[in-house]
Amino acid sequence: MTIRVIVADDQPLIRAALQTSITSAEDMEVASEAGTGADAVRLTERLRPDVVMMDLRMPGMDGIEATRRITQGPTNARVLVLTTFDDDESVYGALHAGASGFLVKDMAVHDILAAVRIVASGDALIAPGVTRRLINEFVQRPVVKSTQPRSLGGITDRERQVLGLVGSGLTNQEIAAQLGISVATAKSYVTRLLAKLNARDRVHLVIIAYETALVSPPH
Repeated sequence: MTIRVIVADDQPLIRAALQTSITSAEDMEVASEAGTGADAVRLTERLRPDVVMMDLRMPGMDGIEATRRITQGPTNARVLVLTTFDDDESVYGALHAGASGFLVKDMAVHDILAAVRIVASGDALIAPGVTRRLINEFVQRPVVKSTQPRSLGGITDRERQVLGLVGSGLTNQEIAAQLGISVATAKSYVTRLLAKLNARDRVHLVIIAYETALVSPPH
């Protein structure tokens, strides 16, 4: 199956570079390009791609609002955020808006393609190193608390333990090694947590782990 991608970035050179990377893969194609958040939302609703590669800083509607509208909209498109890490302070906000993964703009081509495939497959948080950098850099940003705090009732002690490890950025393989269980069992725990906590994906589990103070922000 061909993965259809919309590239949203206000810089033509970035869009061109990403399009070149994507079209170099036999299993991907660029469905369209967008120079603004509003265009990204409009094109996503019309073309229904599998993945939208979303820059956070664009004129008019920014990438966070565009991500929110796309993830809450009528399509099943998943958003892969474009970030530079050294100046974007909105990445954690993009998590709350429904982003499923993160792409560093200076990544190698094979890493870019891997990120697109992983997000398209329904997974999230593209790589352990990126996950931990995101957590370390952005988890201390102010977050608007819900008027109805999320409860962790209904999950077992072991599931709570697994949730904490997911929130710390561990992969299923690392969780399995730490708990002395198989990778399949670790994956099963994560799947049950997604269902019990009504979480979109692994990114959402990280948010839940921090918002419920199951994991403390790094100091």
